[in-house]
Amino acid sequence: MDHSVPVMLIATRDPTSRRILEDELRRRYGADYEVVACADHAHGRAVLEGLRRWNRPVALILGCYGPADRGGLDFLRRAYGFHPAAKRGVVVTWGDFASAPTVFRAIAQGSAELLIIRPERSRDEEFHGAITDALDDWHLAQGVGFEAVRLIGEVGDERTHRLRDSLSRNHIPVGFHPVGSETAERTLESVNLRDPVLPVMVLEFTAPPIVLENPSDLEIAEAMGVTRPPPADKIFDVVVVGAGPSGLATAVYASSEGLSTMVVEGEAVGGQAGTSSLIRNYPGFSRGVSGAHLAYRSFHQAWTLGTDFLFLRKVEGLGVDGALYAASISDGSVVRCRAVVVATGVDYRRLGIPQLENLVGRGVFYGSTVSEAPSMAGKHVIVVGGGNSAGQAVLHLARYAKKVTLLVRGPSLSVSMSEYLISQLEATRNVGIRYGTMLVGARDQDGFLAAVKVAASRAADATPSEEIEAGGLFVLIGSVPRTSWLPDTVERDPAGFLRTGASRDVSEAGSARSDRHPLALETSMPGIFAIGDVRAGSIKRVATAVGDGATVVSMLHTYLAENPLPASPPAPGGAAATEELPGDVRSN
Repeated sequence: MDHSVPVMLIATRDPTSRRILEDELRRRYGADYEVVACADHAHGRAVLEGLRRWNRPVALILGCYGPADRGGLDFLRRAYGFHPAAKRGVVVTWGDFASAPTVFRAIAQGSAELLIIRPERSRDEEFHGAITDALDDWHLAQGVGFEAVRLIGEVGDERTHRLRDSLSRNHIPVGFHPVGSETAERTLESVNLRDPVLPVMVLEFTAPPIVLENPSDLEIAEAMGVTRPPPADKIFDVVVVGAGPSGLATAVYASSEGLSTMVVEGEAVGGQAGTSSLIRNYPGFSRGVSGAHLAYRSFHQAWTLGTDFLFLRKVEGLGVDGALYAASISDGSVVRCRAVVVATGVDYRRLGIPQLENLVGRGVFYGSTVSEAPSMAGKHVIVVGGGNSAGQAVLHLARYAKKVTLLVRGPSLSVSMSEYLISQLEATRNVGIRYGTMLVGARDQDGFLAAVKVAASRAADATPSEEIEAGGLFVLIGSVPRTSWLPDTVERDPAGFLRTGASRDVSEAGSARSDRHPLALETSMPGIFAIGDVRAGSIKRVATAVGDGATVVSMLHTYLAENPLPASPPAPGGAAATEELPGDVRSN
């Protein structure tokens, strides 16, 4: 047996369920996975221990719960310690409704991740849909398989880290090989590179492979060839800035309703939600869904409906071109449109501690938990934050790290985090929570994070800082809206979030370009709308962001009907032909 072949393990005392599950899994997955069936839980634990000693990957662990087997939930809970990265599913029989409260409570506490109904017929595609979704999530988290892109660089290099994260989040299969490794040296030799400028990207899916040395985002976008700037005379009904949940929802609804739509995204589809390892409270996904999968499916849906995309490019400024808006893109092009939807979301707030900033990519990360989690194996990891993103990050990191400690400034998590996440955190054995604690410093060793320094967050509890050894630090705090590219005339609240018609603080005078009041999601500039996390007063949830995206399309129809295209559209003149809005801001 090839020891690289992943294992699917079933352990149950119920002979009927064991036979059905073993037959179904062997028939569908036997060519790609080793299916192991154990007649009792002690045998299952012994096999898992042996697989751990032999470094065998375990993709899926199934236990049963019902009248014929009441030990499956305890088995799955204990199985976590043997193979934390494996997906764990509890199998129930249809009609055993009496067991539902116990099973749901166990899932909420982290004993298992998904509920699966035992197949009762041949070709039970609902059963296999649950299995394949779980396997898909497992493979995505492992980062194994086909390497469409081979990345070679230094382990602690920040640019290399950002490229790995961006490619992974954009669903591009990437293999990272540290410089000096056998694979890296063999690859560089095959493309005749000696003493290259790192990082090096080799696009394996092209013929011959395209080789890029320390490429810029624009160079990567052009080499990939997936999306290209539109013709200069193209006028879009709407340009959506940002491909997070709200921006993607706008694209889906706008394109499906006949509006010509362009989405510009500077990093990766999904925004912050795309980095979530498992979103359990999104309606319609009872087994939960990873942020990466939700984002990719939404992107693909919008793309097939006709949305144009510009990836790895940013909108750097916004001007007026006659009756149109002109968005200046970081590649030097200008995209003209009749309306703009700002869905740029927010960045995690930087801590501003010099010791930490010098270690970004070398043990210190802002977000990036999905791509970096496997590298935390066996380490003590610190997570800073109190929201749902921080909770999901802790649970994902706990699959790989020896221990994860969550630092929370406040006295509790109940105000900022969903109850289901709090319950799972408290039930996960290698997770600890420290309330009333803030990060104040760090210590490095050989250029990599070695320890963090913490102190009480309340002045009344001022005590000397305490040092905690840590191999990784993930910061997921605060919200800094991405609005610097917008003109100063677009009104913001004191924190920089965009005020819309739904906010009482929006100026009743509106804008010089319109005498009417703004629509509900319209900013103080007519035709410029704000949705999702960047909007003042928004609720920071994926479902509400998607709701914003659906709602804004009806307002786009209203605005576009009120502002039809002129009979003779102005000739394209590039950036020089546009009139800058007052206070127009362009980044470097």
